[in-house]
Amino acid sequence: MKVLIVDDSRFVRKVIRKCFDGLDVNLREAADGKDALENFRSMGGCDLILTDWNMPVMDGLEFVQELARDSGFPAPKIVMITTENEQFKIVQAIEAGCDDYMMKPFQPDELLNRLRNILGPDHEMFSKARA
Repeated sequence: MKVLIVDDSRFVRKVIRKCFDGLDVNLREAADGKDALENFRSMGGCDLILTDWNMPVMDGLEFVQELARDSGFPAPKIVMITTENEQFKIVQAIEAGCDDYMMKPFQPDELLNRLRNILGPDHEMFSKARA
């Protein structure tokens, strides 16, 4: 499974990356939406994107909207992980194509539980331990 982590904070990317320890995933990281879009295309698409909203160059909402316009790849599952907590922003993100919306700070177990809900508890990512 290909996963793209998008956040301008190296620390947050490291925390999210650690959540995937022992799971069968191919992880890539990007520091902004523009870099993420380039990574997404060079990867040939991906299965899951975890993105922040507030980033320089291209923010997370713009990134998600641009992905929705890019019909060259199957739509990935997208989780917005952000400090933005206004109801209208949550609605914007979901309408743009996000499958879930999480607030920072978050607990690693909460992220994995959300991913189980989105992907399904029997998803290959959870059933295969990395060799």
